[in-house]
Amino acid sequence: MIVYEAKDIMTKSFIYVKPDTSLCKAMEMLIEHNISGIPVVDDDMTLVAIISEKDVLESYADFEHLADKSVCDFMTQPAIFFEENESATDVWRFLVNHDFRRVPVTSRGRLVGIISRRDIIKKMLKEAHLKTASVGS
Repeated sequence: MIVYEAKDIMTKSFIYVKPDTSLCKAMEMLIEHNISGIPVVDDDMTLVAIISEKDVLESYADFEHLADKSVCDFMTQPAIFFEENESATDVWRFLVNHDFRRVPVTSRGRLVGIISRRDIIKKMLKEAHLKTASVGS
């Protein structure tokens, strides 16, 4: 059995925002990229927090003033993350057992990727196809 690390299944191209990004801009990014959350980083890409759809929905009561708000007003801290060398199985278990759709992946605190539920499903499907191909050979 092959043991995968987080870095083996993470998506390496990702979007992110800074704490001072306007909340409206973050909302546009969620919609434009069809995602449910965005990592929040500081200038050196150190992971600071997450801004999620749920965080944005919690701002609804104050929607008249959204233009005045920044990501830092609603982001979830601290962000739950996995280091790139941690077991992909641990990430899978976490996503199965918690109400998260994605988790950031870091290397010494700096954001290097994202693992979503879909990334894990893709890996599972790829492995299933590889196994089917090797049985058929």
